[in-house]
Amino acid sequence: MYSCSMPQTGKKEPKLLTLKQTCELLNCHANTLRAWDKKGYLVAVRFGTRRDRRYRKEDVMKLLKSNS
Repeated sequence: MYSCSMPQTGKKEPKLLTLKQTCELLNCHANTLRAWDKKGYLVAVRFGTRRDRRYRKEDVMKLLKSNS
């Protein structure tokens, strides 16, 4: 049986959320998140050949706390 766990490097990797997960947490449309990324309000991490967006969970949680 193969293990899917990543090697431990001693530092915690940030939890990344998909565009859809972030939309659900913030209760907003995907285009809103894309606009916020362009403006620097909530910056996405981009990766892969498709340049998919992922959002740091800690950044999303800070945004939620600041708006409550």
